[in-house]
Amino acid sequence: METGHSSTTGNSSSIRAVKDIAFGSIAGVAAEVIEYPFDLAKTWRDEGIRGLYRGIPVPIFGAMAQTAALFVTYSQLQSLIYWSTSSTPPRQLTLAELGLAAAGAGFLTSFIVTPIELVKCKMQVQMLALPPRVPDFKMIPRPFVRATTITNDITRPSALRTLTPRKLPAPLAIIAGIVRTSCLKGLWVGHVGTMIRETGGTAAWFASKELFASLLVARRTHRQPSLFRRFTPHNQSTDLLPWESTLSGALAGGVCVLSLYSADTVKSAIQTSEELRPLDKSTHSARLRNKVGGFWETARAIYKAQGWRGLYAGCGMTVAKAIPCSGIVFVVYDGLIQRYG
Repeated sequence: METGHSSTTGNSSSIRAVKDIAFGSIAGVAAEVIEYPFDLAKTWRDEGIRGLYRGIPVPIFGAMAQTAALFVTYSQLQSLIYWSTSSTPPRQLTLAELGLAAAGAGFLTSFIVTPIELVKCKMQVQMLALPPRVPDFKMIPRPFVRATTITNDITRPSALRTLTPRKLPAPLAIIAGIVRTSCLKGLWVGHVGTMIRETGGTAAWFASKELFASLLVARRTHRQPSLFRRFTPHNQSTDLLPWESTLSGALAGGVCVLSLYSADTVKSAIQTSEELRPLDKSTHSARLRNKVGGFWETARAIYKAQGWRGLYAGCGMTVAKAIPCSGIVFVVYDGLIQRYG
């Protein structure tokens, strides 16, 4: 009897993990399709809607991997905390315990996220780089003309031509280049920043979502708000309405970004340092000068140069993107759990 019960529990846990991976992947893709164009908004003028989604396969894969990993590890760590502290009768997890599970999920997921975001950052920087504009020497200069005429020709729009943008390297080419120059450890450049952001940010994300959802449900049902989970790890909550899931998830997205945005700024600066400051290969000291700084070194450099404004540059736009995308993630995931969970 005991063996059969253990087998049933194991099967149930495995099925739940598969569902978390599947539903998390779908939710991540849905959110990324909405968020990605904002990162390449400046390409709209030159390439139209096609430019907004140029290079999207890597972010799509990253969103699937990250969101699926977050939800499945969050769920499994909840079960671990529940069973390690359970009593009779079974109790519900507290908000602090949910935050602990979420922090653990973020920490574990950061090892998957860092290489994906490294490739994504490098691709986006290269895609956003302006193509050079050079004079069309077939048109100018003409022989035996006054200097003023040449100046007028050069400044005339028709005298300039935009070079055809170079073909961007494929993700595998970027990975191969990183491994070739820095070995496998190069894929985890900026990992400290990712780990700090994911550990603290994921804790804030899931815990605040649960808190806001609890408050919304309490408001609708006229019951006392509680900081305790409304369900055990075995029975997913079905009392959230779609708009409640969306709103609580959206607010949680803002909290998540604001909590540790500065860590993401430092991480991105480290991961794109090579593209923004091309390597010097002409001197013997090039290797020393072009060495990527560590997390705290880079953070101090940004703060010294620009203060807190530098560490939070672009925060407003990032929060504006995170709010709707986080709402989409949770309404899709919660909806799938309620329907098929």
